[in-house]
Amino acid sequence: MQIIPVASGKGGVGKSLLSANLGIALGKAGKKVVLVDLDLGASNLHLVIGSHSPKAGIGTYINGTTKNFNDLITPTDYENVYFIAGDAELPGLTSLKIAQKNDLIKKLQKVDADYLILDLGAGTHLAILDFFLLSPQGIVVTAPTVTATLNGYLFLKNVVFRLMYNSFKKNSKAYEFLENLKKDANSLQKLYIPKLVETLEQIDPQSIAVFKHRMAQFKPRLILNMVDDPRDAEKAQKIRRSCDGYLGVELEHLGIIYRDSMQDIALASRLPIIVYKPQAMISQAVSRIADKVMQSETLSFDDEYDSFQYAEAEANEDYASKMSYVEDLVGTGALSMNDLGETIKSQQYEITQLRKENTLLKSKLLKAVQQGFKI
Repeated sequence: MQIIPVASGKGGVGKSLLSANLGIALGKAGKKVVLVDLDLGASNLHLVIGSHSPKAGIGTYINGTTKNFNDLITPTDYENVYFIAGDAELPGLTSLKIAQKNDLIKKLQKVDADYLILDLGAGTHLAILDFFLLSPQGIVVTAPTVTATLNGYLFLKNVVFRLMYNSFKKNSKAYEFLENLKKDANSLQKLYIPKLVETLEQIDPQSIAVFKHRMAQFKPRLILNMVDDPRDAEKAQKIRRSCDGYLGVELEHLGIIYRDSMQDIALASRLPIIVYKPQAMISQAVSRIADKVMQSETLSFDDEYDSFQYAEAEANEDYASKMSYVEDLVGTGALSMNDLGETIKSQQYEITQLRKENTLLKSKLLKAVQQGFKI
């Protein structure tokens, strides 16, 4: 079984939509898939796959109402795809106790499936980080906005720091060093993992050797969602450079997904987009991602393969396809020149508003940084 945790630094970037559609794409390919809603406290994966509000889920298992964990695994309307619901509308599950989390991890690892897709909550709660680290190839979903890309990077920074913590024994010198580092918020904020590794190697070479071995296996994957323009693909490169330079992490780029209003229509119809409209651009992008996930089981790319360049090429192809579709609509008369003009005006207005928001955000960030330096 391949465990695929799907996470994001912030909410609203399409993490659950990606999890559901990816699971169905893998199911169509003949793979047995179990989708797990681990966004406890805000579980909504059942809505994305068109299921009714669950009566039993991880919440009822944790509180003891459901005794047998396997009873939570229910079939869906989609071939080879099964589902484990989240909190089942039970409050107070956002903070799992250590014993509950560990028991849940053991039960998930014993699930019978080809792929176990974990739809995690947004943020950097310790339980989320530990669920993400159930696999060395977890997926981080982000969007081209400044806040989304920053939070995507910060999420991975927290994951690496958590991986380091888990690699050290509590009575080791390396562990004690990290404990003292936690008390210095300023140093922690400027954390530079490769430099920290060099320092710890002098203090506790045995402990850092365990961490370096785990880091060598850690190959997280990135998906850039809600893209409007091929130039947005450059945002993924920024995350890549930051992860490589500051975290010592080599990211793999699984692909880029363009924003499409058809997704909202599909969601309102309680159907995943890959089922509602398989030929849609989003559906095609998810299918490509599913192919890459399946290939990663048996294939390893050589040093010349660059997943980022490949993803950007796909983005340009999708954009050309999108523009070709608009030209066809104009040519057939389904979309008049007046309609096209109104659409462009509307988009120009949205771009103007976004620029204003970005300017305001930049001024707030600058002010916050200046105040931080004064402190």
